[in-house]
Amino acid sequence: MGRQMNAVGGPSDEAGGRREDVLATLKDSAGAMSIAAIADQVGVHPNTIRFHLDTLVADGRVERVEPDYRRPGRPPLMFRAVRRMDPGGPRRYRMLAEILTLALADDRDASRKALEAGRAWGRGVIGSTRKAKASGVDQSTDRLVDLLAELGFSPQLHRARGDTNVGLRHCPFLEVAEGRSSVVCSVHLGLMQGALEAWHAPITVDRLDAFVEPDLCLAHIAKVVAS
Repeated sequence: MGRQMNAVGGPSDEAGGRREDVLATLKDSAGAMSIAAIADQVGVHPNTIRFHLDTLVADGRVERVEPDYRRPGRPPLMFRAVRRMDPGGPRRYRMLAEILTLALADDRDASRKALEAGRAWGRGVIGSTRKAKASGVDQSTDRLVDLLAELGFSPQLHRARGDTNVGLRHCPFLEVAEGRSSVVCSVHLGLMQGALEAWHAPITVDRLDAFVEPDLCLAHIAKVVAS
């Protein structure tokens, strides 16, 4: 008898549930299974099993294996579950960010450590994928703005009376930053500094003013002083 649909359910809900039945059957099996064997176990037509297997294989949750079949005739297609965590499962990155931020915030030197972590990430991750020869002040500033836009900060560049700053109109880590700005904003400052260092830019971000307005943080650009 088919799976009943709830009040808000539909064919897609039933298909999803049946697909999970197919996956569960393969996970419970000690070895690879044929389509006919899966169909018999789940209690649906083999064509339905084929449909769900196609999706599961495409999602990387099931794999086709070579059959150990020595009898005459065409061997059946064999499948087994991929033994790993479900890549389609839910993510809780905000929870992870909150846990790590909370742990770091309890450190007496939290801001400096957060700054160094952001700087290392900026140098290593951003710098390694965006290497370039040193460029001028304006080119480096524009490049930083482009990076911030890609990261989701909605930057706005302002140049006036010799001062240059970048307004950040969106925080990609807003919920975490509102409670732990000393840590999260230090990470932001560090990643900007690290990226500019990796680019050998003649500028840096010497200060980040957090939430100067409810919807605005300000990154202040300064020329690098030659040592």
